[in-house]
Amino acid sequence: MVEDPARPDALPEGDGAVDDTAVPLLVARSVVGGVLMGLANLVPGISGGTMLVASGIYPRFIDAIAELTRLRFRKQSMLVLGVVLLAVAVAIVGLAGPVRDLVVSYRWAMFSLFVGLTFGGVPVVWAMAKPATPETWRGAALGFLVMVAVAVFQYGSADGSAGEASFGLLFVAGLLGASAMILPGVSGGYLLLVLGVYEAILSGIAAAKDAAKAGDMDALMEPALGVVLPVGLGVVVGVVAVSNVLKKLLETREKATLGVLLGFLVGAPVGLWPFREGVAPAIGSTFKGAVVTAESLAEIPAHKYPTVFFTPSAAQVAMALALVALGFGLTALVAKLGDER
Repeated sequence: MVEDPARPDALPEGDGAVDDTAVPLLVARSVVGGVLMGLANLVPGISGGTMLVASGIYPRFIDAIAELTRLRFRKQSMLVLGVVLLAVAVAIVGLAGPVRDLVVSYRWAMFSLFVGLTFGGVPVVWAMAKPATPETWRGAALGFLVMVAVAVFQYGSADGSAGEASFGLLFVAGLLGASAMILPGVSGGYLLLVLGVYEAILSGIAAAKDAAKAGDMDALMEPALGVVLPVGLGVVVGVVAVSNVLKKLLETREKATLGVLLGFLVGAPVGLWPFREGVAPAIGSTFKGAVVTAESLAEIPAHKYPTVFFTPSAAQVAMALALVALGFGLTALVAKLGDER
């Protein structure tokens, strides 16, 4: 990627020397982008890639991963990559439990906020896509239809509950989640919701963190091997593969690629209808292939309850609209951190 000397964080190419005057700004943007990216992967509806675009570090992050996979180790690339990934890890580990609890306890309110956060990313990606061409609009239509199809699949699931989180499913979840980390406009948390493993993954991360803090290695092994390992492997494969593919597409078919990303972003909220709630399975009903008893019901965590739609009150509708507006405003505010493509 050719650096633009007009960019405030521009660094020299060549031997990888870092301009000392640019380092503080580069590190600051990397920290902000990494924290926001970590939050984005916890919160359905927010795109990790969009957060990196908003913080002004996205092109460098993509270039850094692509260079690393080609065994190029420029100092500025390693600096960006290291700081961003460290900030992502700290945000995810520190906030997985609280975010899960908020989604379980205040689902409709959180989903309303997620919708606003998602729509708030539209201006960011649109700024990258302008001026639009017929290729851009065709790509946008395709991306929108894909997200609508994903939402239909989600709503058409048997009971809306989380699926069995097998090793293979969690690997795929990590793969898709990492892909969404790279693609502006695509929410990793949203894809995890569709797969039915969102709350299971957040619970696994929270359990691993608690066990590690307590020094309980036996308790740590189950979430570490059952959740963190397969998701982590998927993330590594996804980041490496998608970053290189996306870099090539943006070089060769930029308008169509950005159009698809824009369609993803506009269509994502279709699957985030907020007015639904978790309902405990009835005693005597079948849940995940077993008859529910009073004893087994007590062992089912709330985040695994099936979800059902409900009719909101006028107050809930008003509050939901306010939260949508708040989410849109928050993403727009973040976008002001970075005003470059």
